[in-house]
Amino acid sequence: MSSFENILLKAEDQIATLTINRPDKLNAINKFTLLELKCALQKVCMNKNIKALIITGSGEKAFIAGADINEIATLDESNARSFSENGQEIFRLIENSQKPVIGAINGYALGGGCELALSCHLRLASYNAKFGLPEASLGILPAFGGTQRLTRLIGKGRALEIMLTGDMISAERALEIGLVNHIVEKPSDLMPSCKKILDKILRNAPLSAGKIITATNAAYSKEGYLAETDCFADLIKTDDFTEGTKAFIEKRTPKFIGS
Repeated sequence: MSSFENILLKAEDQIATLTINRPDKLNAINKFTLLELKCALQKVCMNKNIKALIITGSGEKAFIAGADINEIATLDESNARSFSENGQEIFRLIENSQKPVIGAINGYALGGGCELALSCHLRLASYNAKFGLPEASLGILPAFGGTQRLTRLIGKGRALEIMLTGDMISAERALEIGLVNHIVEKPSDLMPSCKKILDKILRNAPLSAGKIITATNAAYSKEGYLAETDCFADLIKTDDFTEGTKAFIEKRTPKFIGS
C-alpha cells in the first residue's frame, strides 16, 4: 500500500495493519503524523478489499507514548481549539469506521496514545502495556475525545481518578476495569491474537458489523434506540440478511457478499 514517513500500512488476507513508526520518539504523535494517520485511515476506508484494521506501534516499548509536547507547548487559545477539533475528527474516523478496528497495545499508551486506543472498537494489550492520561500534569486535559470515551467505557468515577491523578495503570488493571478486552503474554502474541478475533468477526456479514458499530456508538446519545432501529431496518433490506437466514434454515455456512 502507499508509503508514509511516520506510518507503516500493509494489508494481508483482508486485514490492514497500521503501525505508528516513530520508535525513537516512543511513537509520539505530532501534527504531521496525525495528517498521515488521517490519510491512511481514509485509504483503508475506501479500499473494498480491506475488511478490518489493526492499529499498533513500532517496537515493544510503546504503542503511542503521547502527543508531541513541544508542539502542544506552542498552542494558544485559538489554535488549541483547532488542534483539539482536528484530533477529535481523526479519532472519530476510527470510532465510526464501518470496518472493525482493533488496537494492539504493545507498550505505553499515554495521553493521545491512550485516546487513540479508546477510539478503537476493541483493545488487546500485552502484559507490559501501561495506560494513562497525564494531561492534568501539563495543565491541560485529554482533548482528542478522551474525557468522553474513557468515561463511557469504564464509568465516571474510575475515569475521573485516572485523569485527575494522571497515574498510569497496568494491563491487568486495564482488563479488570474494562479498558481492554484481552491481555496477552508478550507483544509478539498481539498480532496472532488480534487476527484470531478478526477471523471470527469476518465470518459474519460485513454490513451487519458496520451497522452494529453505528448503533452501538449511538447508544451514548439520546437517539441511540432510534439509530438501532434504523440500522436494523436497513439490514433487513440486504442480500446478506436473506443469505444469512436462508443458510441458517438450510444448516449450512453462509456466503456473504457485502450487499
